Amino acid sequence: MSQSLQAIRGMNDILPTDSVWWLSFEQTVQRWLKRYGYQNIRMPLVEQTALFRRAIGEVTDIVEKEMYSWKDELNQEELTLRPEGTASCVRAAIEHSLTYEAPRRLWYAGPMYRHERPQKGRYRQFHQYGVESLGFAGPEMDAELIIMCASLWKDLGISGLRLELNTIGASEERARYRQALITYLEQHIDALDADAKRRMYTNPLRVLDSKNPQVQQALSAAPVLMDFLGEASLAHFATLKELLNAAGVAFHLNPRLVRGLDYYNLTVFEWVSDALGAQGTVCGGGRYDGLFAQLGGKPTPAAGFAMGCERLITLMQESGQSMPTQAASAYIVWLGEGTGVQAMLLAEQLRAAGLDVIQHAGGGSFKSQMKKADASGARFALIIGEDELKAAEVTIKPLREAAPQQRCAQAEVAHWIQHAG
Repeated sequence: MSQSLQAIRGMNDILPTDSVWWLSFEQTVQRWLKRYGYQNIRMPLVEQTALFRRAIGEVTDIVEKEMYSWKDELNQEELTLRPEGTASCVRAAIEHSLTYEAPRRLWYAGPMYRHERPQKGRYRQFHQYGVESLGFAGPEMDAELIIMCASLWKDLGISGLRLELNTIGASEERARYRQALITYLEQHIDALDADAKRRMYTNPLRVLDSKNPQVQQALSAAPVLMDFLGEASLAHFATLKELLNAAGVAFHLNPRLVRGLDYYNLTVFEWVSDALGAQGTVCGGGRYDGLFAQLGGKPTPAAGFAMGCERLITLMQESGQSMPTQAASAYIVWLGEGTGVQAMLLAEQLRAAGLDVIQHAGGGSFKSQMKKADASGARFALIIGEDELKAAEVTIKPLREAAPQQRCAQAEVAHWIQHAG
């Protein structure tokens, strides 16, 4: 007996009871992006593997362990399902010269793929909104990105998010710090776990955000990156903090925050919730001024962030908000010879007027149809029987309020519903 087919572990169906939350979330996010002047860009799900190796870094967890990669035997290409969006967006900007005439504010949305151990808030197919500001130098853009996040949390009705903020300086400053950190870690190697030892020489900054308490204890006296930064990096960070303070956006300075992608420089930040357990980061980003040149383009300043849809929607659901409604304005009930055709014509007439309408299908008694009308959540049942058909009228029955039903000329039904109190 064959086993029934199921979704791949960590790649989940989003059913109608949950998709109403997704639709509400997406509508709010897209209105918010429009307010800030960001334009939509859409990139392929599949890219050349080399793109992510060059952008993210060969010795990051994503490239080493988490990417879905394969060889296309037909074209002899190494391909990868995108694990994040920034590299793809910058690749598209270089390929199509998007910043040639002017800087760009861009956003994208869609699924990303990482081969991780599935758990609440962490899936193998997950969804992100990404926001990228390309061609803008200076801390003012960093501040805009953070402030617009704070605005979105209000729009979504989410509270309790904490902003973690740091600066990781310029590449040459990090190189000096990297050597000092390696020297320190070598002196405390017995306190490091296997993961920290593996990263110590290849990507030592990633040791700083180890979740192992023993490693964190060993790092208590480690060199601090801020001590290795020059005047320009410190001034950039000071101005950013001034702008955030002026906007009333609270932040927590976290000198251990480095982010898991190699392309960042200067500002890095994360928005964190304590209500999601281990997967508490709902949004993260920063500045990546070197990525254009790293991918073969003209040097271009850039900054951005990505936010996790699943985690933010979970916070919306757990915040006490009412479930968003997708109910139709009307449900058309029909019974009797010739009424089915009239119901179809009425439904199209009302939809053309901008109303959401469900037409009953599948037959059944008047009583069973009315039960389905009530269960649909529609505000009104529109009834067409043989009497209504002869008179070119419709009986309108309120379903969500105690009000009498009444007859209305079919040509006036749309106007009646649109102006109902």
